[in-house]
Amino acid sequence: MTTDRSRWLALYVLCTGMLMIVLDATIVNVALPSIKTDLGFSQNNLSWVVNAYLIAFGGLLLLAGRLGDLIGQRRVFLTGLSVFTGASLLCAMAQDQVTLIAARFVQGVGGALTSAVILGMIVTLFPEPKDMAKAIGVYGFVASSGGSIGLLAGGVLTSALNWHWIFFVNLPVGIATGFFALRLVERRDGLGFSAGADVPGASLLTGGLMLGVYTILQVEHVGWTSVRTLGMGAVAVALVAAFVARQGRVANPLMPLRLFRSRNVTGANVVQALTVVGMFGMFFLGALYLQQVLGYDALGVGLAFLPASVVMGATSLRFGAPIVARLGAQRAVVVSLLIIAAGLALFAHAPVNGHFATDVVPPMLLIGFGAGLAFPSLMQLAMSGATPEDSGLASGLVNTTVQVGGAIGLAVLSTLAAERTDGLRAHGHEAMSALNSGYHLAYLIGALLAVSAALIAAATLRAPAAVPAGEPELAPAAA
Repeated sequence: MTTDRSRWLALYVLCTGMLMIVLDATIVNVALPSIKTDLGFSQNNLSWVVNAYLIAFGGLLLLAGRLGDLIGQRRVFLTGLSVFTGASLLCAMAQDQVTLIAARFVQGVGGALTSAVILGMIVTLFPEPKDMAKAIGVYGFVASSGGSIGLLAGGVLTSALNWHWIFFVNLPVGIATGFFALRLVERRDGLGFSAGADVPGASLLTGGLMLGVYTILQVEHVGWTSVRTLGMGAVAVALVAAFVARQGRVANPLMPLRLFRSRNVTGANVVQALTVVGMFGMFFLGALYLQQVLGYDALGVGLAFLPASVVMGATSLRFGAPIVARLGAQRAVVVSLLIIAAGLALFAHAPVNGHFATDVVPPMLLIGFGAGLAFPSLMQLAMSGATPEDSGLASGLVNTTVQVGGAIGLAVLSTLAAERTDGLRAHGHEAMSALNSGYHLAYLIGALLAVSAALIAAATLRAPAAVPAGEPELAPAAA
């Protein structure tokens, strides 16, 4: 029997696994120059150290979530953790380009299997609304702030040791997480493959998503209107459309379309997709602003993002639930999205000779507070419309929305920012000013998308239950 204490300990184990996956998405970026020099990568080939991971990760999240429903979420989690940890060892020991890229692809497979089912497991562990809100607050903090922690960790490990250690560090964490997961996370049998083992559908879905992610990642090199982008994009859309059409016909679909009849499931995922565009833009282009305009090194960039992480954590873990209890989940989401929009709009005024205290910290504090309030509430609303039988699929859908939506949005923002920079330089503007102006355009577009997300949230989302006011923010065991 699961006790209250063991439930919270199980939550921390699951979130540790999630943190390892989220960290890996950004920790590698800081080490890329060292990897390039050590293994002799060309600039074009170097991108595959990141892309190989992202293609496998983004392409398999939805399928991995459904596998959790069919064969058991703990089994999928542990399998993914083993694959991810083993692939991390291969990455750490890689002495040539092919080995590192292949190991990164396998690492992406493990990351997808591990992370896709975590949110579904948390919802199963904490069926009571007030405990679920606290638990998802912890998860939301890890999922949303892990990227900035990865920037800091990557800078420290690469500077103090070497790039191999950004992968070696996963080994003790992965082994310990698996050990405690076996003892603390209750095993629950899945529905069985008879409930939805649609192999042709799985092939269509995985192929479509992987090709779509690959197409997005290549936009920077070949452009949005190239024959290659348009052709591969059309094939990716056709594969996903064929998958959706098939799910409406087969007796035991891999992805039951009934999930999307819920306003909360559909609305929360659309809102989240629009919001993460601005968040990805802030983390990626904001890091470039700090490096290329203000002259920060990798460690300085990681430290610069700490204020956002601290505020995000405090809001998710401590102050978010009372605010949601007072405002209601829907209203809290709307307010938080407007705060994120304000932060992005403020960041769009950061000058070339900006100062950290006056031009970087205020927008980061706003964005950190808004994200810490928005994402846990959005995740709870997205999961509220799913039945226990579909919780893994709903969990995978949330993660897919973040990864694919963020990748598309970042590709668009980066392209528009580069076009604006090139246009201004062609008209005689100073190089640094033109570069910064391109970043400003991206932040403003992110702010407009956050406002759009707030309007959609106001129109579609409905709170399933309120968290009682005055409840302690963490369970006694957690405290």
